[in-house]
Amino acid sequence: MKMDVLLGLQWGDEGKGKVVDYLAPSYEMVARFQGGPNAGHTLEFDGIKHVLHQIPSGIFRGNIQNIIGNGVVLDPVVLRKEIKNLEKFNIDFNKNMAISKKATIILPTHKLLDAAYEKSKGDKKIGSTLKGIGPTYQDKIGRVALRVGDMLSPDFKDKYHDLVERHKSILNYYDFGLQDLAALEADFFEAVTFFKSLRLVETEFEVNAAIKSGKKVLAEGAQGSLLDVDFGSYPFVTSSSTMAAGACTGLGVAPSTIGEVFGIFKAYCTRVGSGPFPTELFDADGEQMRKDGNEFGSTTGRARRCGWIDLPALKYSIMINGVTQLFMMKADVLNGFEEIKICTEYKLGDGNQTDQQYLNGTTEGIEPVYETLKGWNCSLDGIDDYEKFPDELKAYVSFLEKELEVPIKMVSVGPDRKQTILK
Repeated sequence: MKMDVLLGLQWGDEGKGKVVDYLAPSYEMVARFQGGPNAGHTLEFDGIKHVLHQIPSGIFRGNIQNIIGNGVVLDPVVLRKEIKNLEKFNIDFNKNMAISKKATIILPTHKLLDAAYEKSKGDKKIGSTLKGIGPTYQDKIGRVALRVGDMLSPDFKDKYHDLVERHKSILNYYDFGLQDLAALEADFFEAVTFFKSLRLVETEFEVNAAIKSGKKVLAEGAQGSLLDVDFGSYPFVTSSSTMAAGACTGLGVAPSTIGEVFGIFKAYCTRVGSGPFPTELFDADGEQMRKDGNEFGSTTGRARRCGWIDLPALKYSIMINGVTQLFMMKADVLNGFEEIKICTEYKLGDGNQTDQQYLNGTTEGIEPVYETLKGWNCSLDGIDDYEKFPDELKAYVSFLEKELEVPIKMVSVGPDRKQTILK
């Protein structure tokens, strides 16, 4: 049996949570492999909207084991709050969820460092969510971080204070105030006590045992491929490996175990924070996408930048991930457009055109080249069969499949589980 991987192909917010929830009945284990509380995986069913930040999206299915892998950076305060918010659903977290002892812990001072670093950048800020993600990964790579397993050590507080003193010296350099630290620490240590009641294990053994025994495992990524720390639009990226290879390092599994790679993308594009976005719209069309798509961050509440779909960027993500199936989300957001544009190439400053995406921190000298298709310009409510889609929507899907050379197996036309159409 192979482990399937599901990840976003754009700048995050593609709708991964909904797809995991939809696919979950076919799996016996769902495992998060990277990112932290900067993720916002939105699920909607029975008229209720749920936003998960660190808990895997299979948690609402009682027969599924959920894994938080070693590649994740965990905020104990946020996780405790998430679990408390889900108590009304009678979820047995000790039975249905396991946390890697090797996952890295976000400390209160990591959040302060995040704010200090961002403030120091001025106009060149990255657009961090200020959740402490970047500084925590910095400490992990610098080999000074604390991990979940350290919470069980009798000298955990000593280790904590040693690292905090290191952080304080950096914060003093940036002249960043510590007046909030005492309150943050009180919440933190209360959450650490709660954390010890959870199932903390070496999750790599559980994931590999599940695969070996023939169980179906789904690896769930956060953010999107164009935010990957190596292959994203650097430096405007996240701090982890958001691509399929990250599932191996973030869960402790071999590359040979990967089966299907599900790539999730929106029928258009969005981005939160700073960084290049060649097809971004600053007109009424962009505002309509934002309004109709409710494009505001589920974690931050920030308005998302919106634009037409970018095929060079999608082709790039498909290539580096080895995507085998595509799922298109939020097609309904384009219901009101008489024409729909598709960026098929970039026109470069020297007059040449390319369909290769190699954006770093700028779009200077890059102009999108568009194909224009007729929009379906009607509601998709009540449609439960792909063949009942308007011809214009089916033409849009066919055009994308031909350009991307990967089949689109699913089209989402609304937030609810039931508004998911298989092709």
